[in-house]
Amino acid sequence: MSKMKGYSVTAMCAIVLVAFSGCKQQQEEEMIDLTGKDVLMVVASNDFRDEEYREPAEALARAKAGVDIASSSKKVSTGMLGHTVTPDLLLSEVDVSKYAAVIFVGGRGASEYFDDPTAHKIAQDAAADGKLVCAICIAPSTLANAGLLEGKKATCFRSEKDNLTKKGAQVVEQGVVRDGNIITADGPESAKAFAKAVCEALAERENK
Repeated sequence: MSKMKGYSVTAMCAIVLVAFSGCKQQQEEEMIDLTGKDVLMVVASNDFRDEEYREPAEALARAKAGVDIASSSKKVSTGMLGHTVTPDLLLSEVDVSKYAAVIFVGGRGASEYFDDPTAHKIAQDAAADGKLVCAICIAPSTLANAGLLEGKKATCFRSEKDNLTKKGAQVVEQGVVRDGNIITADGPESAKAFAKAVCEALAERENK
């Protein structure tokens, strides 16, 4: 088989296809314009999961959406892998009416919101207003405990599956699940797909 600079023709074709797919995905992302849309991301005061914050935040920024970060503290929050975030506001300062979507970021620190009444109210108010309510990793348990997943299809990190089931959710073995205005994901490996699903859902609502 002929070779080109050390690569077989088959290998070169595979490289070109991968590059083409990557360019196509980037072009699709760049086509999403969320100008004028604001999104609230809720992170733990410490030990959020870095990818689960970074991927949605970067995707939303590329789509020109506004992003505010809320937490239980305004001190710098450090992710499990070392990424740092400075919250813009406290949970108690959130005005849900300003946002098109609310995203609850996972990571082990996110358990602080499982039974937090303020976090529950943010999720409940967003759902009542027909906004997107999104959560990844262990954070879907916050939605479940707020009563938002009863009768809904959802996914989560494996440690939270029993809790979601007890709260009436239909747990689906998928990386990302959307049921109406609720989007859930199972962990950091699905962070990029989760970000894409959130942006697409926001764009879809914009086009209606």
